[in-house]
Amino acid sequence: MWTLAGQGCWRRCALAAWATRAVRRGLPAPRPAPTRGAAAESKPPDRSYSSADRKEKIDMSRFPVENTRNFSIIAHVDHGKSTLADRLLELTGAIDKTKNNKQVLDKLQVERERGITVKAQTASLFYDYEGKQYLLNLIDTPGHVDFSYEVSRSLSACQGVLLVVDANEGIQAQTVANFFLAFEAQLSVIPVINKIDLKNADPERVEKQIEKVFDIPSDECIKISAKLGTNVESVLQAVIKRIPPPKVHRKNPLRALVFDSTFDQYRGVIANVALFDGVVSKGDKIVSVHTQKTYEVNEVGVLNPNEQPTHKLYAGQVGYLIAGMKDVTEAQIGDTLYLHKQPVEPLPGFKSAKPMVFAGMYPIDQSEYNNLKSAIEKLTLNDSSVTVHRDSSLALGAGWRLGFLGLLHMEVFNQRLEQEYNASVTLTTPTVPYKAVLSSAKLIKEYREKEITIINPAQFPDKSKVTEYLEPIVLGTIITPDEYTGKIMMLCQARRAVQKNMMYIDQNRIMLKYLFPLNEIVVDFYDSLKSLSSGYASFDYEDAGYQTAELVKMDILLNGNIVEELVTVVHKDKAYSAGKAICERLKDSLPRQLFEIAIQAALGSKIIARETVKAYRKNVLAKCYGGDITRKMKLLKRQTEGKKKLRKVGNVEVPKDAFIKVLKTQSDK
Repeated sequence: MWTLAGQGCWRRCALAAWATRAVRRGLPAPRPAPTRGAAAESKPPDRSYSSADRKEKIDMSRFPVENTRNFSIIAHVDHGKSTLADRLLELTGAIDKTKNNKQVLDKLQVERERGITVKAQTASLFYDYEGKQYLLNLIDTPGHVDFSYEVSRSLSACQGVLLVVDANEGIQAQTVANFFLAFEAQLSVIPVINKIDLKNADPERVEKQIEKVFDIPSDECIKISAKLGTNVESVLQAVIKRIPPPKVHRKNPLRALVFDSTFDQYRGVIANVALFDGVVSKGDKIVSVHTQKTYEVNEVGVLNPNEQPTHKLYAGQVGYLIAGMKDVTEAQIGDTLYLHKQPVEPLPGFKSAKPMVFAGMYPIDQSEYNNLKSAIEKLTLNDSSVTVHRDSSLALGAGWRLGFLGLLHMEVFNQRLEQEYNASVTLTTPTVPYKAVLSSAKLIKEYREKEITIINPAQFPDKSKVTEYLEPIVLGTIITPDEYTGKIMMLCQARRAVQKNMMYIDQNRIMLKYLFPLNEIVVDFYDSLKSLSSGYASFDYEDAGYQTAELVKMDILLNGNIVEELVTVVHKDKAYSAGKAICERLKDSLPRQLFEIAIQAALGSKIIARETVKAYRKNVLAKCYGGDITRKMKLLKRQTEGKKKLRKVGNVEVPKDAFIKVLKTQSDK
């Protein structure tokens, strides 16, 4: 038997022999295992971060208010916001110049996979210009209409914006929407024409569009190529010259606005703050206006683009703050933070997001309910535009009804739940919030209001109880090459849209404005528009209130029993086609039984569509090799009576995977 000393001697000999073979083959020799004393030594620095991450704490007092600029990058989808942000980070030395720098600020896995920005991200840049060092706080924003709430929140921490427009595609629908968000916030706008290196780029045409639509002189446009880095330096210089410094007072008591927050499992809530007055440093006691709780600041710093701790943060600066908030409900976006015993008037905060689409969300296994609840709470802290109401269903169990800003927003939220929290969920059919005006005083007393909002179709009131139904409408903007105008107008008319305006923005591009019922565009309108226009048309919408409509509740019945999860609200004119489509999908999804299953779509007591799942049938005539027909008829009659009896006592339970299949197909059509 070996002694321990013998084992150690054998290990050292084996390691030496391995090292010799490795050197002969030209491979790096293996490192010896650390001794017990060495095990406690610190790890070598992570090479994946830039040199900026390993610096000492930065002294933020070096940047007076007049040398500070806060700005956002806004644009339509895929016009090069994140690529421009990468070049600005490289120019200011925040990240090393390498070929791997692609969408550095897009940190989420879903952003990398889809190639879009979902979360606004902050980065503090240090830039020397004319002998002075400037602090430039950059916020990269999403471009899709579903994430416009992120854009409006980001603009609250800024004094100016870079409006990026593609030199090839020109002004698009979301470019117009984002410009007016900045215009309403009274921010300085610097137009940047990107992608001038493309073969079909026409920056002069885009300059004329900007002048016509936004009334910005063409000589103020900066022409760049963010991909190649052409003329990007002039963007930083324009930020310093054209965007004013923040109007703040450092001698006043602290007033900080929480404009974003994330949850870290070890450090608690990390709040992104914009300081409007005063100074905050580690060890300060701060109070939240929303919860009135007091916290001690554990760490303050700037994002560069990774977290970089500092000694203090001063008014006019944007950074992060960790104060031991362990509960996700404690860091409300739009909250004001102030120093203990120095109360201040709270900042205006943000207008709450108005959900456009509602969907039921249930755990696939009810034992995962608490884990999913925790995951939703943490994710809604990071994405405050999602509204959450508790809900339950006979088939799917306990769950929630969530409100989203659009269908892409719903898909991204679901994908983030799966990727970041490993949570698998079932999503029901997306619906929009309808309203009903109640008819009797008794009902008004019961509901405590005359006009009720319905977010769950199963709770849609009967026509006898209401005077009228209201459906949400939106003002849609479509920008398209004029050759597709006819097809797009026909599509809009098929979706019950009303044309409001039509304007040429240049020789061959046209801007159409329509009033749409929201439920007509929420599922597949964008896909239809893109396919009709060969991908050239762009679409954006904004809330336009409610209008009266002929709405009906459509029930789906299996052998006469209503399936609550598949109840939908549809316009009267479209009830038949919608009912037939659901019945056909259910027919393909339901497993066959020993008895016949009738799948029906009904409006009240009127059946408008039907499909039948045929029963499994034993061949009772197999033993009859001829003989009298009456013998065969007797056997068939006995079988029919047995099936009839079985159908009376047999219940049809819809399997969960069939539910998911029907609901998924509905949202993918």
